[in-house]
Amino acid sequence: MITEREKNTPERQRLAEEAAFEKNWKRWGPYLAERQWGTVREDYSETGDAWNYFTHDQARRRAYRWGEDGLLGWCDRKSRINFAPVLWNGKDPILKERLFGVSGTQGNHGEDVKECYYYLNSTPTHSYTRALYKYPIAEYPYSDLVHTNQHRGPEEPEYGIEDTGVFEGGEYWDVETTVAKAGPSDLCWRLKLTNQSSEAQTIHVLPSVWMRNSWSWGQDHFESEWQRPEIRLEGDRLVLEHCDMGVFHFYIDEDPEVPVEWLFTENDSNLKSLFGQENPGPYLKDAFHEYLINVRKDAVNPEMRGTKAAAWMKVTVPAGKSYEVRCRLIAEEDDQGQGFSDFDGVVEAREREEAEFYDCMLPQGLSEEERRVAVQGYAGLLWSKQFYYYVVKNWLYGDNGWENASELRVSGRNKDWRHMFARDVLSMPDKWEYPWFACWDSAFHMVAFARLDPDFAKKQLLLFLREWYLHPNGQIPAYEWSFSDVNPPVHAWAVWQVYQILERNGIEDLEWLEKAVQKLCLNFTWWVNRKDHDGNHLFSGGFLGLDNIGVFDRSQDLGDGARLLQADGTAWMGGFCSQMLEMCLKLAETRPAYEDMASKFFEHFVRIARAMNEEFGRGLWCEDDGFYYDHLVLKNGQKIPLKVRSMVGLLTMMGVAEIDMKKVEHMPGFKKRLDWFIENRPDLAEYTTYRDEQRDDKESRLLMLPLRERFEKILVRMLDEEEFLSDFGLRSLSKDHSEHPYSIVWKGENHKVSYVPGESDGYMFGGNSNWRGPIWFPVNYIIIASLRKYQHFYGNNFQVEFPTGSGEKLSLGQVADRISDRLVSMFLPNDCGCRPALSALKHYCQGQEWEDLVLFYEYFNGDTGQGLGASHQTGWTALVVTLMRDRIRGY
Repeated sequence: MITEREKNTPERQRLAEEAAFEKNWKRWGPYLAERQWGTVREDYSETGDAWNYFTHDQARRRAYRWGEDGLLGWCDRKSRINFAPVLWNGKDPILKERLFGVSGTQGNHGEDVKECYYYLNSTPTHSYTRALYKYPIAEYPYSDLVHTNQHRGPEEPEYGIEDTGVFEGGEYWDVETTVAKAGPSDLCWRLKLTNQSSEAQTIHVLPSVWMRNSWSWGQDHFESEWQRPEIRLEGDRLVLEHCDMGVFHFYIDEDPEVPVEWLFTENDSNLKSLFGQENPGPYLKDAFHEYLINVRKDAVNPEMRGTKAAAWMKVTVPAGKSYEVRCRLIAEEDDQGQGFSDFDGVVEAREREEAEFYDCMLPQGLSEEERRVAVQGYAGLLWSKQFYYYVVKNWLYGDNGWENASELRVSGRNKDWRHMFARDVLSMPDKWEYPWFACWDSAFHMVAFARLDPDFAKKQLLLFLREWYLHPNGQIPAYEWSFSDVNPPVHAWAVWQVYQILERNGIEDLEWLEKAVQKLCLNFTWWVNRKDHDGNHLFSGGFLGLDNIGVFDRSQDLGDGARLLQADGTAWMGGFCSQMLEMCLKLAETRPAYEDMASKFFEHFVRIARAMNEEFGRGLWCEDDGFYYDHLVLKNGQKIPLKVRSMVGLLTMMGVAEIDMKKVEHMPGFKKRLDWFIENRPDLAEYTTYRDEQRDDKESRLLMLPLRERFEKILVRMLDEEEFLSDFGLRSLSKDHSEHPYSIVWKGENHKVSYVPGESDGYMFGGNSNWRGPIWFPVNYIIIASLRKYQHFYGNNFQVEFPTGSGEKLSLGQVADRISDRLVSMFLPNDCGCRPALSALKHYCQGQEWEDLVLFYEYFNGDTGQGLGASHQTGWTALVVTLMRDRIRGY
């Protein structure tokens, strides 16, 4: 429950004011993208080659169409006004305005950010945020990083910034950026520059503010957006005028010993430099680069006005010392001439309130290290919110229906999503590597958000079901590279998870649940109509987020009339049914109309269960192996099991629902149809079971995809340390395939799957993720949540060996706890003083400079727990905090 003490914290009060539309506390936040270049939104090419159409090298000179990016920056919720630090060490060939990384075509494992940065703190309203960037004193090794990665193969590890040696001997700057809100539109921004080297060093720092370019594209969706705003110097402050935002003032607390030079330009493309075309004016986006590095004094506007401005300071800092720059951005109506008199007090107060908020919200009993992981995990989750803008119709047909138009683009990517109008703050998977939403990522994010910011979690889940996101046919958009691709249908699971989390904390919102269920019915119908090829309740769906887990690329046509029946596709749909059933039954307690819908999902569930479990090779179960497999269906109808023991078989256990028969007694319509079904369809009724004994005077019926005997066989494999059970969680592929790879010859080519515990050893899906051995948080979390549901039904009477062969018997709830502990252990220092997730990076071990910094990776090595893939995927990996909460609470 949310305690009275927590409700009375200043941060919870701000959240309440925001939810009640009393104060606009979330108007400003760290919503600025870490990377806007290389995205589909900015790609107007003929070929759809987003990485090469708009590159990092072009980003300093080329105005963006659909957003902005910066270095750990901030903006308002529509990125109209933005601010971020710009740095220069006096050696780099370019200013450090944004994070650098190799593109999807440059990296040996796909795109990869090559920077060291950390999200350290944030409250849900962003009343207090803090982040850290490590900037080398030596010249940044741009060429080395690109060249070395391009010459490494998929069997070699990525070459990161730490590998270059630029941080050795403390030869770097710690650049800490802190923003504290004195009010909803009164932002106190502090930059702290710490020289970590053994000698005095000089750094150029340019706190920058600028307007998103919305005027270069002609009339936009809102009339105000194509009117050019202005920033100008008036006395000791900048005045920012935006017809949609109003007037803001920006101040620098000037140090008499460090001169400040104001620089102004326009956020317009340098067309001559980029394309040899005539420029729109003399002052361009790359003016500050030209002014400092190329010493072009005419690059900036002497009239001290424009749409982009910066205060240039050249600071020398002794070894081991720090220098602070204080800035303030404040709405004109809030500016009472307070200047910086209350600045330090505001920052200190918000810092105390942030600590108080987490002291109240996090469960008692967490160790100091666990609390550090929790606070940084939540910080990463909150910092990963981003303004996301993409109007597909305008993008397809060109601005104003003609500029940038292309016949090829109209018939290419996302052509069927003309209704899509995204202009929101969304939770991103990773603001550099994946600065666009992915619908199944977002579902897991909201489970992590539920206790942190319930209002945001609820609104975000509903947003993807609104008519300007959800396709008229009922499909939820997958991700911007292909909205029509198919992610797993986990939205219903997330809605039900969030509802239950909120209900346990004293928040019941049946109206929200009802809205979600109504739209989720459309999505369910889409799945049934599109992904059940034969109408036999066995589903396909494509790669389903699990990239290279199968023998084939599951998103491609196999040819020769062959197709796949997918164990995970069918399991996801069984889970979808079970979640919809439970939600409809919840609603039916007070809304009888939902009894009919509950009956529909009950019947559909048991039909899926029978189809998956049918004997004589008609289902997906293999009795000899005790496992569920994908099946290859040939043109002549022959079915061939693809005997890869992978997560696709384990996910079948998510198809589980418990029906409280005492409550059903008060639902006459549902009870009548349930009784008829069980009496008249005994062939299907076997997929439900009664509890053997009374507990709390309550009878229940359990629906489950795997029959109990088969469930037990799956658990034997899942909990075998020579198969799925790792010291750090559940592997995505059985380790047994390291010695016994599975292969099949198809169309004259041998296709093989082997256990690969770390990075992908091939280029399927770009090679930037691997489901052939590593540990992935989202599916681990689903299995843990499912085990807890079985525990609730069976109690302690159902016990299994953990690990398999050990002789130690545990209940399913205890098994869930043990798997949780293994997952959490990746983030805590081990006996050697290293966090397993960071064990390959010596700077992060105890006793080293960065020991208290935590990164939340996309996935983890199945044998060592080493973090892999995107390093800031705090979205679904923030579930580690939820696991710690549940463990302490004794779920």
